[in-house]
Parts: sequence; structure tokens; C-alpha cells
Amino acid sequence: MVTTDPACFHSRMSEPDDPVVRPTFPLLTERLALRPFAGSDLDALHAMHSREDVTRYLYWGPRTRDEVRAMLERLAMMTGFDEQTDALRLAAILRDSGTLIGDVSLQRVSREHRQGEIGFVFDPARQGRGYATEATRVMLALGFEDLGLHRIVGRCDGRNVASARLMERLGMRREARLRENEFVKGEWTDELIYAMLAGEWRTRR
Repeated sequence: MVTTDPACFHSRMSEPDDPVVRPTFPLLTERLALRPFAGSDLDALHAMHSREDVTRYLYWGPRTRDEVRAMLERLAMMTGFDEQTDALRLAAILRDSGTLIGDVSLQRVSREHRQGEIGFVFDPARQGRGYATEATRVMLALGFEDLGLHRIVGRCDGRNVASARLMERLGMRREARLRENEFVKGEWTDELIYAMLAGEWRTRR
């Protein structure tokens, strides 16, 4: 999944009617607990982000332990939406074992136009079991039902079939395939853009 680097999540000045959304954690699904990142997640997060197959379709390559530690410090602050913060990034934990298997994110990219973007990164060993779909659906619910977004998008490398299928399972529409629109890791890559509107979310719910 081509997900936005935490360093690129910008704070913005608030609009008069901006909602403040700070969930009560953990957020529970049938099999997962979603919670903010903590320093104790370093080993598990490094084990995942140091793998070539995890970062193949991301903007960055495998990360060192020090790089993951610096990343973790930024992730730990992304716990909700208020006057200064526009990003939420949560660790996905298996409820039965306490194992960290991935992360999901929601970014408010435009307050004026009520636009958001989801992202997700999961351990390949856990793929194919519906965990990412289960976790990302929570992000859509937060965006549409709590944050009041009108439109949420998801983006992925055109070769990333697994991420594209995940967004389709969520009910997101494929809106575009941008041909060779980015130069990533020494090569031109296509980008797929998926989206869902608030009205479409309500219909599916």
C-alpha cells in the first residue's frame, strides 16, 4: 500500500465547525484491538518495516531500528483530531494473543472540503484472513460518522493487487489509474485511486 509517511501529516489551523474527535481506546472489533502506538511496539514494528516484501509498494524501503524508533515517536502522537492535529494512526493488535500485526491510518486532508484518506500496512504473514479489512472499516466509520467527512480516498501502487482488492471489499470505487505519475525507487509507477462518499457509506451500513 502506498500510504503517506507520518512525517507528511501536517497540522492545520482549525475551521469554526471542525469537530474534535479523540476516540476512547482500544477500539475493538471481533478479532482486533486498535490502539495508539507505544514505545513497547518497537520490536514488532521494526520486524515488520524492515522487510522488503512489506515496503515493496511503499514510498520508502526497509527501515533500520533507529529509523523505526524515530517513526514510532511520531506515530505515538497521532491519536485523534482537534484544532492542531489531522491524523490518526493506530496499531492493529490481535485480541487473543496481543500480537501487533499491522497499522491503519486516517488523515484529514482538507477541512474545508471534508476530505480524508485511509492507509494501511500489514504483516504479509497475516494477509488473506480479513484483518486489514476489519481494521480499515473502523477508520472509515470514524471518518464518516465521527469526523463528518464527505469523501475518503485510498491510494496504492498499480501493481499492488492485494491493496486494491482490499479497498474494493470495503466498497470503495476505483476512480482512476494514473499512468506513470510518480517516480518511486528508481522507476515510474502507476497509481490507483479509490474513493467512497458519505452517502455510499450510509447505504452500505
